[in-house]
Amino acid sequence: MAGAVEAKLAELGLTLPDVVPPLASYQPAVRSGLYVYTSGQLPMVDGQLAVTGKVGAEVTADEAKELAKTCALNALAAVKSVAGDLDRIARVVKVVGFVASAADFTGQPGVVNGASELLGAVLGDKGVHARSAVGVAVLPLDAPVEVEVQVELVDA
Repeated sequence: MAGAVEAKLAELGLTLPDVVPPLASYQPAVRSGLYVYTSGQLPMVDGQLAVTGKVGAEVTADEAKELAKTCALNALAAVKSVAGDLDRIARVVKVVGFVASAADFTGQPGVVNGASELLGAVLGDKGVHARSAVGVAVLPLDAPVEVEVQVELVDA
């Protein structure tokens, strides 16, 4: 049975995906006390990257913003895999977004807004968070964007 957070996703026309399997030696998410830390989530859909390349070259900033939204959905799936229920999220504490950027691209914050705006739309005030948006030379599988999320859970 879906809780309030998953109902909000459905209201937004979104579905929580399956957890993306690890590409190497790590777990998609780890819980420590009341905190869940996700590994970096790529914009995988059905096991595939729809788009590859650098933002500001092969990928537009608007495309990358949508991909960051997909990363955030994948992060929520990873959180649920260790928390059991997304309604246990007390708040999103921190989001870190990595943007594979062309040398002259400086719009990383706007790209990572895709993840931040999704979390706000789904979680309301609980989705407001601290954040970093970092430009990098390359990401795994030539992904344009990668997002990691830290959440605090309610004590249960």
